[in-house]
Amino acid sequence: MDAIRKRLEQELRGATARLRQMGGADALDELRPTGDTGFADEVDIIQANEWREIGFATRELLVDRVNALSSALDRLESGDYGTCTECGETIAPARLRVMPEVETCVRCQDRIERYGRQLEEAVEVEAGVADED
Repeated sequence: MDAIRKRLEQELRGATARLRQMGGADALDELRPTGDTGFADEVDIIQANEWREIGFATRELLVDRVNALSSALDRLESGDYGTCTECGETIAPARLRVMPEVETCVRCQDRIERYGRQLEEAVEVEAGVADED
């Protein structure tokens, strides 16, 4: 478990550093309205907007990664690491080697991706209403 902890902590430090690096002066430029940029033409404005959107998306992905790695470290501390958060089964070691922050087994992840959590929650709500009747 020490090797897993070290890897998670290393990846967390890397993702956090990259997120901090992205949050510098570029963030101020991205918040400036495009009309005040003084660009020569519409194509320049479109390109600047695309770069801004890519920056936002990249930051969002990094925040998600930091959260997932932090959650994995919490699960490691509590003794729940390697156990699927959906079904409680053991997550395959090969899956954890590839993605140490993963929370679900392959079967549950497939179900989540196919049907989505919203559908699952809707079914649970309907089942709860039916039980009350």
